[in-house]
Amino acid sequence: MATAAKKTNWFAIWVSIAVVVVLGAVTVLVIMMNNKPVDTGTKPVGSHITDTGGIVFGDSKTNNVTTYIDFLCPICNQFEKAEGSAIKAQVDAGKTVLQVQPVAILDANPDGSPRANNYSSRAGSAMYSVTIHDYAHAYDFMQALYANQPAETGPGLTDQQIVDIAKNAGVDMTPALQSEILSNKYQKYVQSQQLPQGATGTPTIVVNGTQVSLTGDPQTDIIGRLK
Repeated sequence: MATAAKKTNWFAIWVSIAVVVVLGAVTVLVIMMNNKPVDTGTKPVGSHITDTGGIVFGDSKTNNVTTYIDFLCPICNQFEKAEGSAIKAQVDAGKTVLQVQPVAILDANPDGSPRANNYSSRAGSAMYSVTIHDYAHAYDFMQALYANQPAETGPGLTDQQIVDIAKNAGVDMTPALQSEILSNKYQKYVQSQQLPQGATGTPTIVVNGTQVSLTGDPQTDIIGRLK
């Protein structure tokens, strides 16, 4: 007796095709989302700001010390107290360039809500504005931000308080500069900045292209690594 011809299960085939199409569409969507450009806002441009947002102090052609810092980060403040003066001495002696990269990793709590009213990015924005308008007092302003650092879990400082800190640091507070600080002109740019690959938090210190595991000793961390 002849064997009955096996019927083709077109329903199963079309379901399989549909699943493949849907999965493909999801994959494309994920790729598009991952590649979606970040809103970097207004980019700070100045003679002492690099194309990647580094604020440069000094003009050494031999050494480069880059610090990725968050102005709300208490450990950054501790690092500044422990090693900042030693780095500044090397800058003043012409032995290294210091490149400060403001970031805002503490702008948000783990649940995504704002932390300290986005003080990290607002302070970073003010740092760029002072660098552009009154570079001669930019380093003093940075030191003053550390000296007046608010609590990480508190409300942060207001924009007007940041203006007052700048004034007390000797910054020439022109109407244009005050307007930039109060409007947080470069806030989105600071928020878009990333730590270098492999970094897990702030401060992240890179000496001549090599990330440093900090010990709290400037001789070990910085000076001994300079050429």
